[in-house]
Amino acid sequence: MPDPSNPLRRSNKSRMIAGVCGGLAEWLGWDPTVLRVVYVAVSILSAAFPGILAYIILWILMPEA
Repeated sequence: MPDPSNPLRRSNKSRMIAGVCGGLAEWLGWDPTVLRVVYVAVSILSAAFPGILAYIILWILMPEA
């Protein structure tokens, strides 16, 4: 469950490309590696394009921590 006092932001400490998955993992209280594996698996199973597009949109919209 997301912590209401912790806003959704891109991660500075847990980033691979832009910190989107790391920020989502911190917000949800999950391990960043688990979230990345799930995100890549869902992206591949959905023909990759929607996952890449969603990542780019989140990269643009999420403020940096």
